[in-house]
Amino acid sequence: MMSFWKYLVVSPVFCLASIAVNSTVLAQEMVQESKTSAIDNSVHLVGNFTQPTTLAQVTSVSQLSDVQPTDWAFQALQSLVERYGCIAGYPNGTYRGNRAMTRYEFAAGLNACLERVNELIATATADLVRKEDLDKLRRLQEEFSAELATLRGRVDGVEAKTAELEANQFSTTTKLQGQVVGVISDVFSGDSVNGVSPKNDNTTTLGARARIEFVTSFSGKDTLFTRIQANNILNPDIGTSEGSLFFAEDEGNLNASIDALWYKFPLGKSTEVIAIANAGAADDITSTINIFDGDGAFGALSTFGTRNPIYYQMDGAGLGITQNLGDKLSLSLGYLAGESNNPAPKSGLTDGAYGALAQLTFKPSDRISVGLTYINSYRQELGAGSFRANPISALSTVDFDGDGFEDGLEVPFSSNSYGLQASLGISENIVLGGWVGYTNSRNVSTKGGLVDRGTLDIWNWAVTLGFPDLGKKGNLAGVIIGMEPKVTGSSIDGYGKDQDTSYHIEAFYQYKVSDNITITPGVIWLTAPDHNNNNDDVVIGALRTTFSF
Repeated sequence: MMSFWKYLVVSPVFCLASIAVNSTVLAQEMVQESKTSAIDNSVHLVGNFTQPTTLAQVTSVSQLSDVQPTDWAFQALQSLVERYGCIAGYPNGTYRGNRAMTRYEFAAGLNACLERVNELIATATADLVRKEDLDKLRRLQEEFSAELATLRGRVDGVEAKTAELEANQFSTTTKLQGQVVGVISDVFSGDSVNGVSPKNDNTTTLGARARIEFVTSFSGKDTLFTRIQANNILNPDIGTSEGSLFFAEDEGNLNASIDALWYKFPLGKSTEVIAIANAGAADDITSTINIFDGDGAFGALSTFGTRNPIYYQMDGAGLGITQNLGDKLSLSLGYLAGESNNPAPKSGLTDGAYGALAQLTFKPSDRISVGLTYINSYRQELGAGSFRANPISALSTVDFDGDGFEDGLEVPFSSNSYGLQASLGISENIVLGGWVGYTNSRNVSTKGGLVDRGTLDIWNWAVTLGFPDLGKKGNLAGVIIGMEPKVTGSSIDGYGKDQDTSYHIEAFYQYKVSDNITITPGVIWLTAPDHNNNNDDVVIGALRTTFSF
């Protein structure tokens, strides 16, 4: 904007025939309002002048194809071009002299010619300026003195604001943003779950997750994302993986570390590539198709309610590619290694834990999205559901040798997971969604005969109902009803399957206090924790406050 006003002050294009006659016509590409203008600030410098990119200086009136010697303003234009160098035209060689202008535009053009005359006088070329021209200029200057004063004031104000922004900007290529999530949580009911007393063994806790993020772009189309995080929020101990909070850590601490680092860039018009160096997840590669997936800061409170649990088998460093197959269909492919930086055997980028994803996303309209997902993983778990549904963790607690102590053996499993996710906007304020996920896991080692080979069938599903902008724009209310991962079949001798079914019922209301603060109270109810009717119902309450800048 500043450059455009400087252009109005110094460029002679707006003055064309105004000295020769008392009416005005000029070439003008921009639509302006009187006294308040929306200005395109796309400009470039030519010599000592700042000009819009659509204009080009001319040295002879004959260069303007639409100006003829028979035109009533021809002599005025010729004089301004050849005597004063005070005219510019369009790149296609036209002048477009029949466009109207405002008094402010005329004042700017007048001021430009005045400065040109002063320049000629100062450089000892005053003989080029005729007395009649000076008289006309003085009269015009007096008539438009108020407009000229207003224009100068606006330019000074814009320059001051621009100088302040330049002095305080963080970077010309990087945006700094941050977020703090504070959570108060407690367990309201549940006297006995797998030998644990959730209600009595947990007290009210307060924890926080703090993030600083640097979002950098080098071309305007690419993104380098760096996140530094510290987190001391812990999950309540309820004797099962069900009901875990998405924003919690297994071992919380406030030591800051790089939590995410990736670079995303386009490859042609329809392909996008993301290279992930640290802490990648499925949502970095593709859409999880859930209105409640807010990465813990917004949306659902629980791990289960945030996205289909099969996505949690994607973790670490790797590569992702999304190919748009038209306007409504896209294919996402990704590979993430959980121990990519570990040089030890059975680790690294290709020999350790990994997750490989393929997803077709169909979006026929803004309100409808459907995703078909396949994930092949090795030594990765669902991170939600029953004790049995996470076999690597479950078998690590088994006393294989009968000495009364957990042996801590890690039995590797290879899994194939299939998911169907959908979201339907019934209206602008009601969104129906859900998913179903199936995982077939097979142990690839017997640990010297301690474990029989076999497979596990693990299912999960959910139905979600969201109410965007409920009560206020930016708010979100949500209800999630589903079954966290459950082992429905097992061919591993002695491992067994989950006999009962627990339902996960979650409700929350995300209230937008301001552009930077949201408060989300919510409750999670597990009807038969660990898919065991012998366990008491568990109710978890949480109050999340998110500060963002």
